[in-house]
Amino acid sequence: MILDTSSRLAKITGVILLAVAFVFVSGISASAATTNRAPQDQVKYQDWLTKQVRHQLLMLPWVSVFDNLEYQVDGNNVTLMGQVVKPVTKDDAANSVKRIEGVGRVTNQIEVLPLSPMDWSIRRAELRTIYGFSALREYDFAPNSPIRIIVKNGNVTLEGVVDNQSDKDLIGLRAKTVPNVFSVTNNLRVDAGK
Repeated sequence: MILDTSSRLAKITGVILLAVAFVFVSGISASAATTNRAPQDQVKYQDWLTKQVRHQLLMLPWVSVFDNLEYQVDGNNVTLMGQVVKPVTKDDAANSVKRIEGVGRVTNQIEVLPLSPMDWSIRRAELRTIYGFSALREYDFAPNSPIRIIVKNGNVTLEGVVDNQSDKDLIGLRAKTVPNVFSVTNNLRVDAGK
């Protein structure tokens, strides 16, 4: 009876060790499968992640037409770029992207623009000059308006997307009429799909 019990115990121990080994090997192969995705899976994941990052940035509560948030997705790593007027927006952008499932590293290169009463005066004047013009009101979707007005030390940069070259030129001309502006850089892109 004692021999019978010890042989049963040996069999049970062997089965348990075999099961543990199977779970361990399965865990390794599952882990390797996630890191070594097929190229088409990586492309799908990167497309999905790009959409998720865009969504998270659009949902930020403090973003205005005076902020320009850009990003780059490389595998599961995200680099945030652009300019914002409030430090909280920079922090919120990084924190919201970090919470996306599967994100590896977030590099936050967003620039917080300097506090300047003159720059704020220029921002308000540019907003009235561009969005207050009747031919350009179609672009006023505050806070997610497609035209971003970035002002740094009296220099204005226009970022975003417009429907056509005429609108881009008109917006650039109007931006140059605002007093106390040193320069205007028109980086607006024309939507090729229209």
